[in-house]
Amino acid sequence: MSVPHCPAVAGRLIVEMRLLLALAGVLVTLALVQPCEATAPASPRAVETSVLWNCIREAKLLVDTAYNQTQMSIKQRLHSGSASPMDLLFYFKQPVEATRTIVQAADYMHVALGLLEEKLQLQGSTSSNVTDMLTESQLWLLSKASGCAHRDQVEKCSNKYRTITGRCNNKKRPWLGSSNQALARWLPAEYEDGLSLPFGWTPNKRRNGFLLPLVRDVSNQIVQFPRERLVSDPGRALMFMQWGQFIDHDLDFAPETPARVAFTAGVDCEKTCAQLPPCFPIKIPSNDPRIRNQRDCIPFTRSAPSCPQNRRNVRNQINALTSFVDASMVYGSEVSLSLRLRNKTNYLGLLAVNQQFRDNGRALLPFDNLHDDPCILTNRSARIRCFLAGDVRSSETPKLAAMHTLFMREHNRLATELKRLNPRWTGDKLYQEARKIVGAMVQIITYRDFLPLVLGKARAKRTLGPYRGYRSDVDPRVANVFTLAFRFGHTMLQPFMFRLDSRYRASASNSRVPLSSVFFASWRIVHEGGIDPILRGLMATPAKLNSQDSMLVDELRDKLFQQVRRIGLDLSALNMQRSRDHGLPGYNAWRRFCGLSQPRNLAELSQVLKNTGLARKFLKLYGTPDNIDIWIGAIAEPLLPGARVGPLLACLFENQFTRARNGDRFWWQKWGVFTKRQRRALKRISLSRIVCDNTGITTVSRDIFMANTYPQGFVNCSCIPRLDLSAWRGK
Repeated sequence: MSVPHCPAVAGRLIVEMRLLLALAGVLVTLALVQPCEATAPASPRAVETSVLWNCIREAKLLVDTAYNQTQMSIKQRLHSGSASPMDLLFYFKQPVEATRTIVQAADYMHVALGLLEEKLQLQGSTSSNVTDMLTESQLWLLSKASGCAHRDQVEKCSNKYRTITGRCNNKKRPWLGSSNQALARWLPAEYEDGLSLPFGWTPNKRRNGFLLPLVRDVSNQIVQFPRERLVSDPGRALMFMQWGQFIDHDLDFAPETPARVAFTAGVDCEKTCAQLPPCFPIKIPSNDPRIRNQRDCIPFTRSAPSCPQNRRNVRNQINALTSFVDASMVYGSEVSLSLRLRNKTNYLGLLAVNQQFRDNGRALLPFDNLHDDPCILTNRSARIRCFLAGDVRSSETPKLAAMHTLFMREHNRLATELKRLNPRWTGDKLYQEARKIVGAMVQIITYRDFLPLVLGKARAKRTLGPYRGYRSDVDPRVANVFTLAFRFGHTMLQPFMFRLDSRYRASASNSRVPLSSVFFASWRIVHEGGIDPILRGLMATPAKLNSQDSMLVDELRDKLFQQVRRIGLDLSALNMQRSRDHGLPGYNAWRRFCGLSQPRNLAELSQVLKNTGLARKFLKLYGTPDNIDIWIGAIAEPLLPGARVGPLLACLFENQFTRARNGDRFWWQKWGVFTKRQRRALKRISLSRIVCDNTGITTVSRDIFMANTYPQGFVNCSCIPRLDLSAWRGK
């Protein structure tokens, strides 16, 4: 959605305001051209509505200006060749159409309240929450004027097929689990000011009696490790890590605000180390081993806020995706995107494919139509654009793009076979039935094959247990903490992308590409052999093993996007800064939530971590275990038997995935979703078979998430059971 320039905005706002005033029955003067200033209200706890309107108007102008300046600045950098990795990330963290509208409304709301708070503080107000000083009528007007009260027209609901947005999954509460809603809070948010400022914002501000460490300092002292310490996982393949990222992009996406320019100061977040909303830069410690200029910083922009959920107005973040395991990363979570992804040239229920390039005769994802495509920056001579898929991050790495390509092909294979079995089915029925099968496949692979290897088979059997039916009282929404906790997969990444030939050999000169050089490189799929070598690399290469002395490889911790920027980003620091941005409680609060012990001192933390040296480092940095950022605290715990997570992550994952299953009215095992014969057929599916059916690969690993060294553990595709679609004939 393009953002109008300020004069047009001002004219439109006057019309909007007049309409709103008529609806509200509130008489307001038409002097809306004044800044957010007015005479003092008659009562210290009353706000004149004219003051509120002026703040709304000024907020809209500030936000729209920041949006426009951001777009112009990035466009200029893309054209001049000086774009940074943050510019690349910006494109891939941008909300699409409907999400952008909601994010913009939330920015209007939050900036307007900030302006009003400044005004009231100047007048001597002591209220800790500006919304306490607004009447119900004023809150309603603010919600309407900002756009937060707006709701898109609800899709037509169905008992047979999911909606694209996830709406109507719960009949009693149709919005529950749908896209573009606030993330769930399992624990109350913890902000520096109790409302929205992240801890670490105000210098010398203490948390639980201690100063918080710089996240880059935590990364340097706890996450950093020499490459010789890297140990490969004897029990998990890189495909295990890749599936985790793939399903994470099915479940959650908290976009950043479209503004990377400070709302009130007009300063570019990329060019300043000042903390000016939405800029929240990562400061550099004095003894940093790589970044010598302490006055430099790693740019960081806050996640977009959600519209306030209640009067208290504590900041939360939005989930742009459906909260269900429904293959939305293949089909989209917004209607407009889902329609762009479909093949409109025929009535065969197919997904669109690339019209310019093929992969050894097989389909590739279509290209997106970005005006200034950032993927071109990774190889200016190749000029290959980013791919279009159900999730905007599909081109983040060739490995992720390979998974998206695989499932696009699987949908088209299923739709084609269903058409052969049912020649009279309409294109829409073919699309919906194939989509329904793909969704079931993602659920089965995740819960039957993936999660037991995350949690440990015995624990998964005990905690997830057998399916006992749909429960409308279960809240399936993705929790805010899950969006950080599920980044545990970052610890399993090897420093290279591996590509292997048909005999699983690294025969080509580019068989091992440094991870820091593959981000957003869609050209590597188009011009360097397609997805087959990448999938073989994922199957036949072990994942990195997470351990307390080797958490995250330096390709991610020190060299992220270094090839196109003066300062490589630090993924571990970004993760910790994001947890503060989201107002997530610290380590012990989540241990308490999970019924685990809460260590208070060195002896107790040493016992939990089974590592006195690491516990001492944590306490030297944080002062108290209460303050440890959730991501680093959770991945530092010793792994449970047969698992790849410790007790805290296991608890959080069990909670989330149980909710996603039991609160899903379209879960594949629920009676009536599929016939008994169809369920029996679906039980035979596997990710290995999907690889066989949609690539030129003829030999695959039988247990695709387990570490296998070719040829041990590999079998011919003829040994892998096929999905019998005859159960769908004439249904």
